[in-house]
Amino acid sequence: MIGSADPTFVDNIVRESHVIHVSNRTWKSNSQMETPLVTREQDDYLAVKSFKDVKFVVWTETVKIWKIAFPVALSQLFQYLTSSSTSIYAGHLGDTELSSISISKGAISSIYLYLQLGMSTVLATLCGQAFGAGQIQFTCIYLQRSWIILVATCIILLPICIYATPILELLGQDKGIAKLGGKYAMLEIPVMFAFAIAVHTVRFLQAQGKVQVIMYIAFVGLVIQNGFLYIFTYVFHWGMTGLAMASNITGWSYALGLVVYAIGWCKESWTGFSWMAFEELWAFAKLSLAYSIMTCLEQWYLTCIMLLNGRLDNPVIAVGSYSICFNVQNWYNMVLFGISTAISVRVSNTLGMSHPRAAKFSFYVMMFQSLLLGIIGMIIIFLSKENLAVIFTNSEEMIHAVADLAYLLGISMVINSVSQVISGVAIGSGWQVMVAYINLACYYIVGLPIGIFLGFKQHLGVKGLWGGTICGIILQVLILIPIVWKTNWTNQVEQTAERMRIWSINKLNTDITETVA
Repeated sequence: MIGSADPTFVDNIVRESHVIHVSNRTWKSNSQMETPLVTREQDDYLAVKSFKDVKFVVWTETVKIWKIAFPVALSQLFQYLTSSSTSIYAGHLGDTELSSISISKGAISSIYLYLQLGMSTVLATLCGQAFGAGQIQFTCIYLQRSWIILVATCIILLPICIYATPILELLGQDKGIAKLGGKYAMLEIPVMFAFAIAVHTVRFLQAQGKVQVIMYIAFVGLVIQNGFLYIFTYVFHWGMTGLAMASNITGWSYALGLVVYAIGWCKESWTGFSWMAFEELWAFAKLSLAYSIMTCLEQWYLTCIMLLNGRLDNPVIAVGSYSICFNVQNWYNMVLFGISTAISVRVSNTLGMSHPRAAKFSFYVMMFQSLLLGIIGMIIIFLSKENLAVIFTNSEEMIHAVADLAYLLGISMVINSVSQVISGVAIGSGWQVMVAYINLACYYIVGLPIGIFLGFKQHLGVKGLWGGTICGIILQVLILIPIVWKTNWTNQVEQTAERMRIWSINKLNTDITETVA
């Protein structure tokens, strides 16, 4: 009887199994040289040599990606409408209430929400690549580790919500807005913990392509949210307290719905609660934090812009108009998030399956389609700019201020269409750390100083601050597109195999020990 397996023996098994896997793929491809492209689901594409091949690739990738992107986009749209409905009801309570909730969500809530969202990208990378490599049993452990780490992170971040009012005042916000915004941040503390559970469960399900159920649960959440908002606001007249209560109820309903589905219906991937989730927590936490930097730097930059808007002349109109444009842009960004998630899942799965051409072609197809959607979105904004703010407010001054920002909103839609596809590829490939350095340079070293100069020195206000953001995103895109375009996807397959070896070795060692013993 052997007490434990030799690590070298385990390592050799992993490496040999990967060599056999890749060799098998090569044999299949070579045996089909007479056909222009693949004829079976499990094979990678061959070289594209004709227009017929191009049409085949475009159609195949479009179907595969939009099968994931469409329900993800709808689920994200439902979730964002759930959040936006709070702003809509707040706007009808008054401009000050709208600006206060906008500052609370844009400054305080964004600290923990974007950190959690960024940390969840490690789950998107590992679960997606493990699923593609046929190692689906590991995804359950990854999910449970993420839950533990994120709940601990929420506890650490509690003081930010508790002391939100003095923090906002310290950041130079209007005292009236800071007081109401701080009160709302404290009332929404339960949402922070609910989001920690939900965001990782979503990544777990998305990696397996189980996206429709997320869409259904998100839609139910939207209905519940608006029902409670109406009752708490117009029946009980609870004001901002009612808005926060509705968000808390909806947030936990959504999180629990996802967890129940993951445990009860994902039998092939949910292997039960395990003590292994508590192993290597620090290493997994460090990886999660490293992967979160990309998302945090990008999203916290928007928080900085929101705070800077609060320091402009007439902060209520400045913050309110930017918030309305931000809400409208994020409706479209939910579609982009669906595309980004789909390309992330597709790239991670294909790399796990050792299909480098499929990963490359999926990027080409979605870049073209996403850019086309951005242009259409820009045209719609330009044609409807006078009516963008009507559903948020009755204030003529606010409506006029939003219409004045519509051109920047339209341009942002086009640029974000490209940026989100690249972000999806980065998550699927595990490039988050590299992209984080690029985001740091583009947003904080270039975009932010330009925005401050135009907004305050040139007295362009919100337009100047937003213009700096656009400059930063353009620079980011100009740097990242050549990087993705010249990527050696075969090398990415090898890096994926190594990543799977590193994060699967302890579980494999346990399985072999139990089998041999």
